[in-house]
Amino acid sequence: MNFRKNVAYPIQVLRFSVKRGFCWIKNIPLFSSIPLKFKNMNKSYLLVLCLVIQLQLSGQTDSLTATISGIITGKSAVVGVQITEIETGASVTLNPEYKYPLMSVFKLHLGVTVLHAIDEGKLSLEQGVLIKKSDLMENTWSPIRVKYPEGNVTLTIKELLQYTIAGSDNNGCDILLSLIGGPSAVENYMHEIGVNAVQIRVNEKDMHQHPDTLYTNWTKLDAATSLLQLVYSGKILKATTNKFLLETLYATTTGPLRLKGQLPAGTAVAHKTGTAGEDNNGVTAAINDIGIVTLPNGNHLIICVFVRNSKEAFETNEKIIADISYAAWLYFKH
Repeated sequence: MNFRKNVAYPIQVLRFSVKRGFCWIKNIPLFSSIPLKFKNMNKSYLLVLCLVIQLQLSGQTDSLTATISGIITGKSAVVGVQITEIETGASVTLNPEYKYPLMSVFKLHLGVTVLHAIDEGKLSLEQGVLIKKSDLMENTWSPIRVKYPEGNVTLTIKELLQYTIAGSDNNGCDILLSLIGGPSAVENYMHEIGVNAVQIRVNEKDMHQHPDTLYTNWTKLDAATSLLQLVYSGKILKATTNKFLLETLYATTTGPLRLKGQLPAGTAVAHKTGTAGEDNNGVTAAINDIGIVTLPNGNHLIICVFVRNSKEAFETNEKIIADISYAAWLYFKH
């Protein structure tokens, strides 16, 4: 049995290997800053010792959990939060049991699926797509339609991805979906790469024509985090397509007052937003933002915040996300 694991928190590192029979502990105030080495120790005992240390360290994020709880307490909304420092694995999660409506966040999932098809040679970034006026649904968010109201223009798949991800274009989304076989193709690929707790069954036109479908595309927090981890790691796409995806996420123009809202100017944030309108009962199905934030120390935070079934004002929903993002940045920045 080769059991090797890193358990790390902002200023602590624990490394152990049961097979090799040693445990290093460094920079842990509970013990000492001097590395310890245990030889010829019973492997089961060693594993228990290291797990006990891990459990003691897990309390380190309690203060961040308390801060975030304070931000969402009293709000008329269900707020799902998962924050993970990529380099250490330190994580905070609140309200993981819910299925959160994705809204336009699913355009990230779509982008990953389209780029996978490009990696397989089924499509290409420079491939042109003729966009007709009939492809441009009205009364929806669409920078493409604003720029080309009469259609009859050819855009490359690269341009469509940029419009759809960075600009959250709803028409660009549905055009791309038509190239890969529809929403089910996206869901199937997500499950293929291990992002399982996600469902994608409808496109933007469906959601606009049938408001009851706003909850059909959903994710759980772990699935959203897992997808961002895969994107950051570069494990699912080729280097060139993954680089393009990250550059496009960094160029996102929507939701400037959400994850980025209170972060210092110039902070790099690769993110995707999702937004629902308020219904006749004053309920907003979802205001979302998920992304990767670069910290001053060079580490990276995955922050996923989903505000579900909110009766709060739009500005309040965005501020919830901004407050959580800033609290996480302050906690992990050193």
